[in-house]
Amino acid sequence: GCNPLAETGRSKLQNQRALLNQQILRAVRMRAGAENLLRATTNNKVREQVLLELSFVNSDLQILKEELEGLNISVEVYQNAEETFSIPLVPLGLKETKEVDFTLPLKDFILEHYSQDSSEYEDEIADLMDLRQACRTPSRDEAGIEMLISYFLQLGYVENRFFPPTRHIGVLFTWYDSFTGVPVCQQNLLLEKASVLFNIGALYTQIGTRCNRQTQAGLENAVDAFQKAAGVLSYLKETFTHTPSYDMSPAMLNVLVKMMLAQAQECVFEQIGLSGIRNEFFTLVKMTQEVAKVGEVYMLVNTAMNQEPVKENIPYSWSKLAQIKSDHYKALAHYFTATILCDHELQPGDDEDQQEKALSQLYDHMPEGLMVLAVLKDKVQRKQLGKAHLRKAIVHHEEALRVCGLCKKLRNIEVLQEVLTAAHKRSLLKYAQQETEDDFLSLIQAPDIVPKTEHKIETIAPQFSKVKVKDFFHKLGPLTVFSAKQRWTAPRTICLHHEAGELGFSLKGGSPVQVYCLDPVCPAASAGLKEGDYIVSVGGVDCKWLGVSEVLEKLQSVGKQPVEMEVISCQDTAASLHSKSATYSMGMQKTYSLICLAMDEDKIDQTKKAPLKLPFLSWGTKNRQKAASTLCLPSAVAGSSQMKKKLSPFTLFNTESSLY
Repeated sequence: GCNPLAETGRSKLQNQRALLNQQILRAVRMRAGAENLLRATTNNKVREQVLLELSFVNSDLQILKEELEGLNISVEVYQNAEETFSIPLVPLGLKETKEVDFTLPLKDFILEHYSQDSSEYEDEIADLMDLRQACRTPSRDEAGIEMLISYFLQLGYVENRFFPPTRHIGVLFTWYDSFTGVPVCQQNLLLEKASVLFNIGALYTQIGTRCNRQTQAGLENAVDAFQKAAGVLSYLKETFTHTPSYDMSPAMLNVLVKMMLAQAQECVFEQIGLSGIRNEFFTLVKMTQEVAKVGEVYMLVNTAMNQEPVKENIPYSWSKLAQIKSDHYKALAHYFTATILCDHELQPGDDEDQQEKALSQLYDHMPEGLMVLAVLKDKVQRKQLGKAHLRKAIVHHEEALRVCGLCKKLRNIEVLQEVLTAAHKRSLLKYAQQETEDDFLSLIQAPDIVPKTEHKIETIAPQFSKVKVKDFFHKLGPLTVFSAKQRWTAPRTICLHHEAGELGFSLKGGSPVQVYCLDPVCPAASAGLKEGDYIVSVGGVDCKWLGVSEVLEKLQSVGKQPVEMEVISCQDTAASLHSKSATYSMGMQKTYSLICLAMDEDKIDQTKKAPLKLPFLSWGTKNRQKAASTLCLPSAVAGSSQMKKKLSPFTLFNTESSLY
């Protein structure tokens, strides 16, 4: 990872984000304590003091939230260093987390579950912790992406090695919401995996905004980065469906995916017009529909951002920027159409049919009394419709400038103001160049432009298989056998004596090999060998990864000398699995978890209803079947527990995961 002490603009923003997260955490704790005291006391004087304190704390939280929003709209830091004349793109900030010490929990689990000397795995545990620490400050390039994916894949191995379905091992993961700063703490490794996935998507957005949009290669890289970001966020939404924080809720991820695809579409338009837009009829028709498509996708993004429950937590300036871009690009579409009508009169040598067909593609319907071919041939009608498009372009430009002026954060982005003002002045100048005499027949309304693109933008699914990782805890043995969900006896030493070259048993399987067809009267059986035992070492040499022929070779290589081998037996695991995992949401009222709790509160049996305010929330497996997002308090989790489907690294990416 990058040097966490490096004073780059991006690292300063992340440090400020971490500081704000701590301040929000303290304020939330104070509010939770004050609310508990308010419910507990009956003294009116105390209640008045507590209510006053609550008002101060809520005000502080609102101020901190606005400061966090200011960091989310600090887009200038992430843009390319080259001087550019383009509207800034919006990146996502990385989720912050606390340090996690895996040492004691993993060492205890290795000793207790695998019956091995845990001191031999200190280096592997340190490597895992170093990788996690480096992932907190990834470099903003492909190397940073590869490192985050490596850690994500490594977590697949760690989950299967050390996180049994029957209990927690005492590792607590804490991640802060990217938009609200509210911490979420769980002992569930799926929170860690989901948060790392979010950061992979966020890093792709930062790479996209960093690309030089003045070059063809830079724009291609930006389009690719935003499509990959959308792919990762979409994968996160589909795979981890019950995330307990706002920034990873399905509704929020859906909006973020749309925003990334819209920014990719914007870069496609810039890519088409990079070499300049020729003032030619058919070229302008194509550009008109391309830019109308950009305006349409940003309009959809703005609509999605203003829906509940996303509206409460999406940065206000993001929503306004989407509205500004929608108006700006719609204005450009009308400006291009006006240029087609005003600057390109039908000449004797022009193909009327081709021009009529091209122009008719721009409209769903023509204004009343106008026909496409008639407009092309009639100079007066052509100019009237062109001026109507210019008037509509000016209206959209003025609306974009008005919204920009009302938003404090956007008002301070100079390049945004410059681009909007220049486009507005260009439309005004074009309108002034037309004849100025009063024309009572020019009051027609310009129809909307039909959006169309030849460059369809789609999400690019994450290619995790391209990153090769090695299981840090490879020495424990093949994962199909030596996993947290399977229990084994402690290794037993069997002293084996050859009799006439016969072993008294056969071997089968891959790695590790298994004993079968054991002769019950052979010396090995008398020494304690059982049918179905796995051989883990022969003569002090580890055999967990050896096949049948290799183990036989080691057994026969000692000749008639006795040889010691260690074996283990599988234990029958019929223990029921936990149906819940604790989520510490710090008493914050407005979290995705608590929204889900309120939605299902009516479904909880009245006799089992818990107090309204508890700092610990748990996701019930039983209730999870009833609704997509169901929370229940610990005392309200009913009856029988359910078996969770564990993921192996080999089925990690195509198996539905029930998170939290």
